[in-house]
Amino acid sequence: MAKMNFGGVIEEVMTREEFPLEKAREILKDETIAVIGYGVQGPGQACNLRDNGFNVIVGQRQGKTYEKAIKDGWVPGETLFSIEEAAEKGTIVMCLLSDAAVMSVWPTLKQYLTPGKALYFSHGFAITWNDRTGCVPAKDIDVIMVAPKGSGTSLRTMFLEGRGLNSSYAVYQDATGKALDRTLALGIGIGSGYLFETTFQREATSDLTGERGSLMGAIQGLLLAQYEVLRENGHTPSEAFNETVEELTQSLMPLFAQKGMDWMYANCSTTAQRGALDWMGPFHDAIKPVVEKLYASVKSGNEAQISIDANSKPDYRVGLEKELAALHESEMWRTAEVVRQLRPENN
Repeated sequence: MAKMNFGGVIEEVMTREEFPLEKAREILKDETIAVIGYGVQGPGQACNLRDNGFNVIVGQRQGKTYEKAIKDGWVPGETLFSIEEAAEKGTIVMCLLSDAAVMSVWPTLKQYLTPGKALYFSHGFAITWNDRTGCVPAKDIDVIMVAPKGSGTSLRTMFLEGRGLNSSYAVYQDATGKALDRTLALGIGIGSGYLFETTFQREATSDLTGERGSLMGAIQGLLLAQYEVLRENGHTPSEAFNETVEELTQSLMPLFAQKGMDWMYANCSTTAQRGALDWMGPFHDAIKPVVEKLYASVKSGNEAQISIDANSKPDYRVGLEKELAALHESEMWRTAEVVRQLRPENN
């Protein structure tokens, strides 16, 4: 493990230099890795493992996703099976189904988790709130996790570009004495940049907080609020969108992702610099209580229960599609479609 200084806090991380791919292959040489689910994380993790030389099979129900797996080179009866067949064949069962699907499949899946196998997740939800999900694994299997900090699409794209997407990892249950080695080997195998340790509980709470907060929920709320104020004060859709979203995503985000927000502050105009420094405090003070309320709701299990209840409704998908359609049809994101078409690379 490498000791790294994160802003004055020393944290141990595992890099690909310390845990090379050759070592990962050696650890898993006798394992059959069964990727269950080929939706969000499944394609990226399965294909990366296959390309890195591991023995991988996929378990997926018939339908569009099954057909996608075939297009990606998985062969029915050889490397592509039903969920039940793959789970039976696998010594490491990578459960990459959605949280709702995990709950519905668990009664079937658990009967194939025989002693000595490893049950792998990329999200701590099902285990952290297993009093609500019902996912209680037997004591004679390893229960492990590698959680890439991004989408399965990004994991695959960055892998093909020769880069890596950072991941957290955790061991919930070590029945065999080799759970940690299995975990780290899988983390390297799927194409992680570096790996940092967490727990199932910490990963689940930070992930749900992030999704509802700065990654999706809060950012949409912030962008929409600014867009609306500009529009209400006579600014055109194009002007409001460019000042709110386009400049942020196309110009600033790539720069502060590469160099940091401190660099961004030091390299903008003196007018922007002064305004940013003056207003970051009021925004922080207004937003932090909301984030605290959000975190408390996540940690208590309330957010998990809301998700479970919503996904259990027979008409959930219909209602979801209506909500997403309303978001798509909003003026701000309709304006986005026009602005994207006007970008130089599209002309």
